[in-house]
Amino acid sequence: MYIPKFYKVTDFDEIKEFVQKNSFGTIVTTKKSKPIATHLPLGLSEKDGDLYITGHMAYGNPQWRTFETSEDVLVMFQGPHAYISSSWYEHENVPTWNYQAVHVYGTASIMNEEELKQELSSMLLKYEQHRDNPVLWEKLSPQVIERELKGIVGFKIKIHEVQAAYKLSQNRNEKDYLNIVNKLQEEEDINSQQMAKVMEKKE
Repeated sequence: MYIPKFYKVTDFDEIKEFVQKNSFGTIVTTKKSKPIATHLPLGLSEKDGDLYITGHMAYGNPQWRTFETSEDVLVMFQGPHAYISSSWYEHENVPTWNYQAVHVYGTASIMNEEELKQELSSMLLKYEQHRDNPVLWEKLSPQVIERELKGIVGFKIKIHEVQAAYKLSQNRNEKDYLNIVNKLQEEEDINSQQMAKVMEKKE
């Protein structure tokens, strides 16, 4: 990923927090030189000092079969993004786009059944525990679990490289920066409003 120096993020704790928060990612591999992608909710875990992206996909999805033949797997995570009008600057300039993105490169392998069960249990806990009637792993019947496990494939991607870019108008002066935040807050688009919140935290 091309990252100008203004926008490069190197704080690994911050990147991990971003991935956990924006966990619906895109996995890219190749099959006979053709890129293929799947959009999935993903987890981030640590084992024996190594970091892994974890998840599962439908057994009928042919992408998991490319894991053995792909040296590198690319996983992309994206946060809010928004159009930035140059009318919001003090001086004449051109429009641009603000965004947050993280690219993760790693080696993928297929989980065994116990690893898959643990991954599914962790995912349910993350997304269900705050709900009134949480659907947690231990509440599911053996029949449902057995049926679902037959239809999915679990995978883990051992992380080798991480690239992160937060393009948040860091190259603008303070007056322009604050005006951009205010203008984004006025936009009806939810992404623009979310971007304003991100930029407020970075002030």
